[in-house]
Amino acid sequence: MVSKTVRAWLPLAAVIVIFTGLVCVTVQQNYRMSANDPQIQIAEDIAEALSSGKAQADAIVPPQPTAEMAPSLATFVVIYSATGTPIGSSVALDGKLPTLPAGVLDAAKLRGENRLTWQPKTGVRIAAVVVSFSGPNPGYVLAGRSLREVEVRESQLNIMAASAGGLALVVAFLILMYFAKGEERHRENEAVADHHHEGQAHHEHHS
Repeated sequence: MVSKTVRAWLPLAAVIVIFTGLVCVTVQQNYRMSANDPQIQIAEDIAEALSSGKAQADAIVPPQPTAEMAPSLATFVVIYSATGTPIGSSVALDGKLPTLPAGVLDAAKLRGENRLTWQPKTGVRIAAVVVSFSGPNPGYVLAGRSLREVEVRESQLNIMAASAGGLALVVAFLILMYFAKGEERHRENEAVADHHHEGQAHHEHHS
C-alpha cells in the first residue's frame, strides 16, 4: 500500500515543488526589479540636467565624498566622465571614488541605460542604474543602493516557501495514504461479503 501511495504521490510532489519554485523565483524577481525604482528616476533626472547644462557635476556630487558605501542603505550617485573616470560621488568605496567593471559603461552607452547588480567588494551588492548623457561634457550617471534588505527578504521568502512546500508535500502524502487505506478497507469488506455469500450459497446447495 505504501509503495502504491508513493507512486501516486510522486507526480503530485513534482508539481508542488515546481509550483513552489516558480512562485519563489517570481517574487524574488519582483523584489529585485523593485529595488531599481528610485535609482531609475534619479539617474535619468540627473543625466537630463547634465546633458542640458542645467546643472554641473560638482553641484550634484562632491569630488571627495566622506560617506562610505558599504554600511549605508541610502541611495547614492556617482558621475563618470566619457572615458569612465569617476569625477564625483556621494559615497566612497574604501575611501576612494567607486570605479565600475569593464563593459558596464559601454553597455549604458549602447542602450542609453544599463541596470545591473553590482558587487564592488565582497559582502556588498548594489542595485545600480547607469544612464549615459551627452552635451558639452558627456559622461555617465550611476544611481545605486544596497540590496542588503532585499536579500533579507529573499532569505525569509526562501524559508517560507520551503516550509509551505514541505507542508504541502506531507499533507498530500497523508491524504493519498488516507484514501489508499479507505480503498483497502473497502476491498477487504467486499472480500468478506463475497466470502459470506459464497458460504451461504454452498450451504443452500447442500441443503
